[in-house]
Amino acid sequence: MQQIQNTLYVMTPLSYVHLDNTTLRVDVDHQKRLQVPIHHVGSLVCFGDIMVSPALMHRLAEEGKALILLDRSGRFKARLEGPVSGNILLRQAQHRVANDADFTRDLARNCVAGKIRNARTVLLRAAREAKEASDAKQLTDGANHLAASLRAAAEASSIDAIRGIEGEAARNYFSVFNYIIKPVMREQFKWGGRNRRPPLDRINALLSFLYSMLMNDCRSALETVGLDPQLGFLHVVRPGRAALALDLQEEFRAPICDRFALTLINRGQLSDGDFDLREGGAVLLGDKGRRKVVTAWQERKQEEITHPLLEQKMPIGLLPFVQARLMARAIRGESSGYLPYLSR
Repeated sequence: MQQIQNTLYVMTPLSYVHLDNTTLRVDVDHQKRLQVPIHHVGSLVCFGDIMVSPALMHRLAEEGKALILLDRSGRFKARLEGPVSGNILLRQAQHRVANDADFTRDLARNCVAGKIRNARTVLLRAAREAKEASDAKQLTDGANHLAASLRAAAEASSIDAIRGIEGEAARNYFSVFNYIIKPVMREQFKWGGRNRRPPLDRINALLSFLYSMLMNDCRSALETVGLDPQLGFLHVVRPGRAALALDLQEEFRAPICDRFALTLINRGQLSDGDFDLREGGAVLLGDKGRRKVVTAWQERKQEEITHPLLEQKMPIGLLPFVQARLMARAIRGESSGYLPYLSR
């Protein structure tokens, strides 16, 4: 089993990240802040105005480690990596099945079914834990709507119909999202529905940030097994879009990102001071908030769960890699279809 490679996140503005013999070193104001052996680093993620030495860029590329550039709010800007080392036969198979309407529809259906089923699990769990009967009812009603979406997805005959069902299920899920938040936190973390680019409230700012980090993990997982992250099945393919990584991300949104965000909020680990209000009403995680979230995120990825299909214990951070392998098996025709991760 592949070990989780450590992702190094550099967030301090004007940090200088460079190679120091066989180590990666981070300096701030000409003072060393961090120094780690480069073989301990799986990828380097830089937020905002971070300087990276050319020597380090070359070393990362040579060792197949990605350098990912995000803006200060966590939005993807660029990715630097070495030559693609994926399995050409697997990629040929991927391009072949992408032209198979039945295969494309069925894989997209399973991605959507996994997403809806996991979102429903989140709502049902929250309903059981709700202190107020009215909150429990709203959450249960939302879960029932998602059950209907699951049935509709199973009968959908086209990929466009599946995409429509996914969109409706997402609207129903987020329409009751507020009831998962503890009543005492609802004033501070008001929820008016999902919005982005830019996010207009604290919860959306947090979710967008987490989805961005999850997206990087999913793309890395696909590249690790040799798949082309640009060629997806559920998401429409267009230049510059990692459509397959978006496909893989869907099943993890609710059980990993959403539950993690709600835990941070309900436990009071984030507050007003962790967010910045920008002109035009945009709300973004501030420097302090990003540090809190990234630290907790890395800790969360080390926690172990039992994979329901493989019946093996593994760190949460390995789930995208495991599912990428299952997706590769389906594409090669070694299994009857792709089975998404289903949370418990």
